[in-house]
Amino acid sequence: MEFIDQDPPTAQCHAGTIVETPHGLVAAWFGGKQERDPSVGIWVSRHPAGEWTKPREVANGVQGDGSRLPTWNPVLFRSASGRLMLFYKVGPDPQHWWGMLMTSVDDGVSWSAPRRLPAGVLGPIKNKPIQLPGGELLSPSSTESGGWHVHVERSADDGRTWVAGDDMASDGIDAIQPSLLPMKDGTIEAMGRTRQGKLFWTQSADEGRHWSPLQLLDTDNPNAGIDAVALKDGRYLLVYNPTQPGPQWFDGRGTLAVALSGDGRHWSRVLTLEDTPGQEYSYPAVIQSADGRVHVLYTWQRTRMRHVVIDPARLSKGKEGNMPDSAAPGRAGAKGGKP
Repeated sequence: MEFIDQDPPTAQCHAGTIVETPHGLVAAWFGGKQERDPSVGIWVSRHPAGEWTKPREVANGVQGDGSRLPTWNPVLFRSASGRLMLFYKVGPDPQHWWGMLMTSVDDGVSWSAPRRLPAGVLGPIKNKPIQLPGGELLSPSSTESGGWHVHVERSADDGRTWVAGDDMASDGIDAIQPSLLPMKDGTIEAMGRTRQGKLFWTQSADEGRHWSPLQLLDTDNPNAGIDAVALKDGRYLLVYNPTQPGPQWFDGRGTLAVALSGDGRHWSRVLTLEDTPGQEYSYPAVIQSADGRVHVLYTWQRTRMRHVVIDPARLSKGKEGNMPDSAAPGRAGAKGGKP
């Protein structure tokens, strides 16, 4: 386990994303004075030779008239063509933000000029897209204006153009920030945060064109971001805050855990990454790299981004444990990068 930077360049940071490239991992997040502040930009660090590079700001919300708006929720994705994409949002708040996209042909060393996505297309809101067997990209998205609603966006040309799908039928469930899971039988499941104290679930049998009405899973969540990944061994892995909501928005984010599932609907908590009530460990991003290891990136007390590496072969459904003391994340007040 490690902090990406023990001396971070900004006072606060949040909403990490991580991707594997042939030249190592790449991570991104937003950072600045605090969330919603115009100083917040998108920061990137690479991991080309066993260590994270010094983070650098690659995008901000400076407008044509010189004014500046905050940026939000970057999402990294590398398609089968090798095109690395960095999606993010710009705007005063999630009700009025818009989608932006930058690309890289050298695995994050340099980036194209940012371009604004078309009206009605926000890009992936928090979690990574998936690539379908036929090559289409499917992006998990949501809106917060006029209620919380979930939809997907799709691209048939490697992310150059996008079409937004309809909002999924919610049956009264307030849901945002889906994570997509391609299932062994060819269906796709989506799950994510709600205002109802549980994760939502829905399924598509036609590659994301139509979705079943949202349902609540029997999986607690305090209205906090999650992420999930389909493992190569056929299991599914979820990283989430496994608690109920409290009076404050950050209540319940002091515990961060890992769960496993065989079907994407029934989850068993198997590992606790952080457990300090009153602190915040949140907004995980998770991938499985080519060597089979699972990489998790998450917000550590809003001050640092933390990277955790897990061997999924050592995780057993029904057997919960904590990270070993020799590798456990720091608790409140910890200073180190690799405790």
